[in-house]
Amino acid sequence: MSRFRSLWQASVNATKKALTWELEEMVPPAEKCIFKFSSKEDLKRWHLYSDFEYGGLSSASLEIKDGGNGSDCTGVFSGNLSTEMNEGSKLSINRSGFCGMRSKKFDGFIDLDGYDSIAMRLKGDGRCYISTMSLMLNNIRCL
Repeated sequence: MSRFRSLWQASVNATKKALTWELEEMVPPAEKCIFKFSSKEDLKRWHLYSDFEYGGLSSASLEIKDGGNGSDCTGVFSGNLSTEMNEGSKLSINRSGFCGMRSKKFDGFIDLDGYDSIAMRLKGDGRCYISTMSLMLNNIRCL
């Protein structure tokens, strides 16, 4: 589906929803979970990458860890970093030793109208990491 067509379809769907709103739908819940890690299907929404794709020796993995009560699952991202390169690698990269994950592209939008902030809940191992969030905003309002 072309990008224009998917944007048009999302606009049509949002208009239909707006015309059929009930009172409960007009007030968003206090919190909205955007990404969950409760099934193997949820893991398929993420793309893992590392310098392995460029001749490096780093690797990345993503798995589900049960929180104990059966419904509270956690996505656990882990990686092995190496600044070494494969011998005979045809690609030459300046900085090896990276791995990461990003959400795959999906059709439509996540409707966050009615919310004024986004929070990420992360648990680390004490080292420094970089996190980047890229947003496509619609109906930008100035305060």
